[in-house]
Amino acid sequence: MSLYCSPTCPYSHQVRFVWHEKGVQADIHYIDPENPPADVIDLNPYHESVFTTLIDRDLVLYDHRIIMEYLDERFPHPPLHPMEPVARAQARMLIHRIDRDWYRLLDEIQNSGEKKAARARKTLREDLIAATPLFAAKPYFLSEEFSLVDCALAPLLWRLPAVGIDLPREAAPIRAYAQRIFAREAFQSSLSEAEREMAQLPLSA
Repeated sequence: MSLYCSPTCPYSHQVRFVWHEKGVQADIHYIDPENPPADVIDLNPYHESVFTTLIDRDLVLYDHRIIMEYLDERFPHPPLHPMEPVARAQARMLIHRIDRDWYRLLDEIQNSGEKKAARARKTLREDLIAATPLFAAKPYFLSEEFSLVDCALAPLLWRLPAVGIDLPREAAPIRAYAQRIFAREAFQSSLSEAEREMAQLPLSA
């Protein structure tokens, strides 16, 4: 099994977090998104926009959410997805919404002109602050147990300082949640050197 990914892509970071939570003993190969290896291009038909590719014998996966679920099923201990169908579906919807609502704004901040990036930065900050009660409700994101949802969310929170987003004191539950997740051994192991250079969450605005 091999994983090919960008060292700074937040979606590949989600996969790497799961990878290390599962203790996968296999290779992670960091690639340059601007100049991916020809063999990875041949395997991944969406190489122009997706830089995370998992190869497991004859199986090739190139969607980060599918890879995360595959790793959870391929290495069932510890389980990161609920076993009960309704709870599992709800977790999938949460990950979908995190990607669609919050990561979309992160993409705009990182890849748009200054005016559009500024609007996205303001919206993402306000959306996170509005969600503060969700972070305060339970030890993990809307759950008593650590899950794939936390693996999906943590890379976004880690990048907030790097994209110029601070959090006010009233968002203390978000900062406390983030520090809990960041302290996990698997999260620290999931960081590339480039990601380690990103500052942690500021304490106040």
